[in-house]
Amino acid sequence: MVTTLTNGTNVLGTHRRVARRGLGHVRGTDPDRPYGGGVTTLDLPRSVVLALWLAQDGVDRAAMARAVQVDDEPHTVRATVDGSEHVDGPLSLLLDVCGPGQRDVAALVPAPGDASGAPPAVSAAATTAGEALLVRSELACVAAVPGVERFGSDLEPGHLVTWDVHGVADWRTAVLGAAGSLSDAERALRQGLIDATEALVRLDVARWRPDAAEQIAGLRDLDLPAWRLPDGIDGRRVRVLASAARLRGIVALATQDDGGAVNLWQADQRSTALREVDRVARRAMAAAATSIGP
Repeated sequence: MVTTLTNGTNVLGTHRRVARRGLGHVRGTDPDRPYGGGVTTLDLPRSVVLALWLAQDGVDRAAMARAVQVDDEPHTVRATVDGSEHVDGPLSLLLDVCGPGQRDVAALVPAPGDASGAPPAVSAAATTAGEALLVRSELACVAAVPGVERFGSDLEPGHLVTWDVHGVADWRTAVLGAAGSLSDAERALRQGLIDATEALVRLDVARWRPDAAEQIAGLRDLDLPAWRLPDGIDGRRVRVLASAARLRGIVALATQDDGGAVNLWQADQRSTALREVDRVARRAMAAAATSIGP
């Protein structure tokens, strides 16, 4: 079935073609770096990228910092030691906190009303930030939440990022229950793509905001920069991240306005549908960024 909005814009092509391409190369949606005109790539949340790197053996610290920070100012890590003392350092301090050897790693992408398995000690902060990193090793079991301070102008924005690191209880069971498996994520994303397409038709995006319709259509052609991903990452994880990022981009663009809704009830119904699509995408991102050993 071809999905075309009222002005003739083929927003997502056919369900079959989009479902196939939706598992290709994309980036996710970072609320600090929203989609807009002239965007040529997509963006993953910082915690997701950091989790992918920390799951690897022999991490290249400089490459990891470049991939996570992108255009940010150099990140700072503030680790709480013995409940009171703070130790500040660069992003690579996380590796020192966790020590050498195997690490279990997860990234969460929570939202209000959906803590996504975040440990109670950081649940509120993670929900406010919209993301969190979890790491468990022989030396430590910690959660890291990025605090972002924006500066500059819309034309030349900047970000100061500080990761607050706290010791937490073993998070693995809760996260696995909330995120599910990669297979679960792939199935949910396929349905989410259909739901998003139907919601766009109901929103009548092309009639009230043709620029948004064009940007949504353009999401098919945006790529995830390979330099942000660690060497040797499993292709299946990349595909799931890609599809999830594309869906989050669609939701971000489609929810900038209530569209053609004629009353509050209609607007709420459409918003609810897109929130569910976003939940599916956030859960899939978490599943793709979670690496837990046997």
